[in-house]
Amino acid sequence: MPTANSENSCDVLIVGGGPAGSSCAWGLRESGLDVVVLDKQAFPRDKVCGGWITPNVLTELKIDPNEYARGRVFQPITGFRVGRIGGSAQETHYGESVSYGIRRCEFDDYLLRRSGARLFLGSALATLCRWDGRWIANERIAARVVVGAGGHFCPVARFVGARVGSEPAIVAQEAEFEMDESQVQGCRVAKEIPELYFCSDMKGYGWCFRKGNFLNVGLGRADKHRLSDHVSGFLQFLKSAGRIMFDVPALRGHAYLLHGTSDRNVAGDDMLLIGDAAGLAYPQSGEGILPAIESGLLAAQTIAAGNELESYRALIAGHRRPALFSAGRHLPSWLIALFVRGLLRTRWFVRNVIVNEWFLHPNPGTR
Repeated sequence: MPTANSENSCDVLIVGGGPAGSSCAWGLRESGLDVVVLDKQAFPRDKVCGGWITPNVLTELKIDPNEYARGRVFQPITGFRVGRIGGSAQETHYGESVSYGIRRCEFDDYLLRRSGARLFLGSALATLCRWDGRWIANERIAARVVVGAGGHFCPVARFVGARVGSEPAIVAQEAEFEMDESQVQGCRVAKEIPELYFCSDMKGYGWCFRKGNFLNVGLGRADKHRLSDHVSGFLQFLKSAGRIMFDVPALRGHAYLLHGTSDRNVAGDDMLLIGDAAGLAYPQSGEGILPAIESGLLAAQTIAAGNELESYRALIAGHRRPALFSAGRHLPSWLIALFVRGLLRTRWFVRNVIVNEWFLHPNPGTR
């Protein structure tokens, strides 16, 4: 029989301390509910992620950018360089900050520490079961509601039947590192202008993003076959195009689901999934931070109001956007390549569709 003492009992157990979990806890801070965040890692911790946020993130979480920037990387972004791998590129400038570069090790720790939740860090979720109308985690933490916020491989999603590992996920490899003096001299990527280069088949894109002296380089695709070859080709392109003049350290892999491509059960039986655990990354860009935060706040709103958790499912469905990565899945590769070459040479399309709509999302879903 599972047991849990009063010290380890809570109203809401959030499994995962990333932006989704910490935002949910932060959203519940004035609800009067006792909230616990459980995460297998100690914070701050490294997290594989491109690491940029739009002003919508600051607005949603009421973050003072001046306060956050003190002692942390907070790189203003004023434009984008967009092109095709192996082809030319063009730059779009805005004359003001339209996004910001952050380091996830700093950003996630900041959000978690200010969430107001009790933190159980360095402890993985090993067991989860129902007992007497409550969830029992690790045979010692009792909670009325469990929120799964542990990313693509979230253990809560596994416990409730998600087919983790067999879903049509986006796969990516990337590295983030601090450049030494010689690497800084051999980097032509401007701090204020991230660079995006699309695969000719439109099944993914690579990026090169400088945040002060930190550089983040990676590539993600909807097709996992020969991913390493695509990554290697992209890195070679960056060097041949003169964007970086040095070898990138070993890249790390990760995976995530695009919104609308997963059949994960995001709500039911006093359980919710949020962020990457629910498969909510924006289909156009693959960005996961803003939808993670939005879903965390939606979950907090649902729980605090005492609403049926099934209502959360409808709220999440309202945030769906048309897909980018799957756009070329059913067309001949030569036809896709022809379209890509033409569209990426069109300044209007790059600025208004790729940058404004796909990456800056000026009109996020409303709650």
